[in-house]
Parts: sequence; structure tokens; C-alpha cells
Amino acid sequence: MSKKKKTYSADFKSKVVLELLSTEQTIAQIASKYEISAKSLIDWKKQFLDNASLAFDISGATKAYKDEIEELKAENDALAGKLGRATIERDFLEKKLDSSVSLNSRKDMVETGHEISIARQCEILGIPRSSFYYEPKGVSDYDFALRLQIDKIFTDVSSSYGYRMMHQQLLEDGYAVGVNKVARLMSDMGLEAIHPKKKRQSFDKGAPESDKYPYLLSAYHNDKKQVVVQAPNEVWSSDITYIPIKGGHMYLSAIIDWHSRAILSYKISNTMDAFLVADTLKEAIANHGIPKIVNSDQGSQYRSREHIRILEENGIQISMNGKGRSIDNIAIERFFRTLKYDEIYLNEYQDAKELKRGVARFIEFYNFRRFHSSLGYKKPMNVYLEGTRKEELKVA
Repeated sequence: MSKKKKTYSADFKSKVVLELLSTEQTIAQIASKYEISAKSLIDWKKQFLDNASLAFDISGATKAYKDEIEELKAENDALAGKLGRATIERDFLEKKLDSSVSLNSRKDMVETGHEISIARQCEILGIPRSSFYYEPKGVSDYDFALRLQIDKIFTDVSSSYGYRMMHQQLLEDGYAVGVNKVARLMSDMGLEAIHPKKKRQSFDKGAPESDKYPYLLSAYHNDKKQVVVQAPNEVWSSDITYIPIKGGHMYLSAIIDWHSRAILSYKISNTMDAFLVADTLKEAIANHGIPKIVNSDQGSQYRSREHIRILEENGIQISMNGKGRSIDNIAIERFFRTLKYDEIYLNEYQDAKELKRGVARFIEFYNFRRFHSSLGYKKPMNVYLEGTRKEELKVA
């Protein structure tokens, strides 16, 4: 007996996305609550945020598509005389499905009880039949333990471990797990082995000009090739890290000042996307002014149009790590390691609310009360504020 496929209205999708944006639940928890896939949630959130401005500019959206609508109408009328309206509509639909309709949207089109079988509908729509029957599951205690151990290995043992090496390390640590599951978990966690790769430019279509951004921090290298920055707000670095919590995981985005090692802004989200890093950057600029350089890795979030736009509009020089070189962003990487070993791994957070409290408490301690050996055992925010006062006096 065929299983009835759920379809979702625009109102339902909007409701779920708004809950995702405002709640402190993980993707896995919300997906399980509404019996939808995590991938669908991520796609709906992106579509919602990408089109949010249309709510305030309906006439602009209509105008933008007017020419395209007219062209399609003319094409439709011309072809209708030769092949017949039914043939044209069928061909038109097939092309649009291939080029502009997402996999999840096509899955929503499958109908149970139709004279066309489920298998044939999936074939026509170009989707794997198995994906039609997918049921989301919550994160088990064992999977949570595995994710936590993978994160510890990646942070402490080696960030160059791919899924095969990670699998061997987990077996040695006493975890009975298959290599394919390790590969899937690392993919879900957004962990990719860091190592030098063949020199080849490969950038996403969302930021076609991102190849013009070199690594600029070489100019700050000392004779040991360590980055030494003499003043605050000269160089900032930004990065994202995975944080496990009970029932799923969250992502932490943060910006650090290279001179003082102070954390200037941070955000926690249940998805790792361009909006997360853009919001972190906007908060840092609003609270601390405009730096000379912002350095990041080459992740798609940092090469997104929104993130690049904020940097360029503020006249900030853009620096990106060499491919597979996390050491180029070592200041923020070391902070994340300190955070995880001094706070995250010592506390099994039950939900995002607990996590946010814990991270806020630790960053306040790190900035204002924790001695930093590389600063001559001074405290990061004290060094930052002292440095900004000196810079202000120079200008005065």
C-alpha cells in the first residue's frame, strides 16, 4: 500500500521558518516535531530570507518579472500554433522543473492515489523514489556521543583527518561505527579535512568575484612567520564552529581582534549560512567601528554576496585564507579550542538556551577576566580598550 505524501502550504512553511528563526531548538528537533526533513527546513529558511524584502516591495517584484512573463507568453503563443497548447505546456513545465524547481518542491508534487504510479511520478519529476519515503529522526544518544567525540578529535587530535582517518580513530577509541556513518556525520557537522589541495580556483556562483581576495596577513608576519598586529581594529578574523548539544547541534560564528585577542561579536544559530556570518559582522561594526582588514576562510558563507557587500560598503579590505590552511586564521581557531575544552566539553547542554547562557558566560570571562599568555598575561578586552584609547589620542 502506497504511503500518503504530505504537502505543505506556504502558510505552514512560513510558520515553521519563523519558529526556526525565533526558537532555541535545533534543526533536528524542529524537523522531528513537524515530521519533515532537516534539508527541507534549511531550504525553506534560505528561500524565506532571500525573498523577505518582497514583502515591502511587491510592485518592484512584479516589475522585475514582467519582461520575463511577456517573453514566455510570446513564445507560448508562437509554439501553440505549431504543436498545440497541451504539448507546449508539457514541455514548458519539464524545462522549468529541471532549471528552477528545487528537489523538495518537486517531491511535494508527488500525489498518492493518482493513476500514474508513485515510481513513474518520481521518474517524471527527476527525484529518487527513496527520498519520497524519507522520515526524519531525532538524534539518538549514541549519535550525540559520536558527534561529540568526532568534534573532540577534529579539534584536539587533527583537523586534517578525513572520514577514513576519523573512522580509524573512533575504532581505536572504542566506538563501533561504520566508515559510511562517520562520513555522513562529518558532513552533517560541516567538518571537512583541512590540508593543502591542488592549486585550482573553485568558487561558488553566489560570489563570482571572490577570487580577487588574497591572503593579506603575510604583511604582518614576523621572522617566525607569526602574525603580529600592533593596534586594535587593524585586523579582525571571523570563523564558524560546530557545537554539539542534546538533540542536535548549533553553530557559533565569532569575530576576534588579532591585536588584543578580544572577541568582538558572536552569534549562535541552528543553521550555518551567510546570514549567520553577516549578522556577526554587522554587530561587530556597530559596536566597535570599522577595521582595516577582515580575514576569513574561503567558505561559501564568507564568499556570499551579502557578506562581501557589507565589507565593501564599509571600505574594509578582504583577506581570505589559503585553500586548506586553517593556520592562516589561527587566532580564532585557538579561541574555539579554548572555548570547547574549558566550557563546551565540560557541560552537556540540554538545549540551545543553556548553550547560549554558557557561551555568553565564558566569553565574558575570556574577554574580561582570563589571563592570556600571548598578551603577557593581560586580559584581552583590557588590551583592546587600552589600544583603542591610544589610537584615539593619536587622532586627537
